[in-house]
Amino acid sequence: MSYEDRDTYGMYKNRTDGPGPKLMGADTLIGNDVYNQAGEDLGDIKEIMLDTTNGTVSYAVLSFGGVLGLGEKLFAVPWKALKLDTENKRFVLNVNKDRLEDAPGFDKDRWPDMADESWVNEIHSYYGIKR
Repeated sequence: MSYEDRDTYGMYKNRTDGPGPKLMGADTLIGNDVYNQAGEDLGDIKEIMLDTTNGTVSYAVLSFGGVLGLGEKLFAVPWKALKLDTENKRFVLNVNKDRLEDAPGFDKDRWPDMADESWVNEIHSYYGIKR
């Protein structure tokens, strides 16, 4: 599902200067599909994590794997690792499916401390993103 499908306020309709690829509603991004550059489905965005101390988006939490929510694994991906594909109305993460399966992830009932510096460094390093 794309951000345009979740646009309950009509902010993306008949857009010329308003919300769009450079400025978007966070609620419309939840549920967006994430693919890699090879066109493989990597899951969808379950949550967007904001750093309230500096006002930036830190991570998108992706779900990947499982069936009907069972066995699903969550991954925090640095926001800077995602690119918006406006043509296909989805996000692209430059990682192959096998690498994502091996990425540091967590269970929906056991979220990591995303403010912990060692965790932050591990995640950014894994995806090759500088802080």
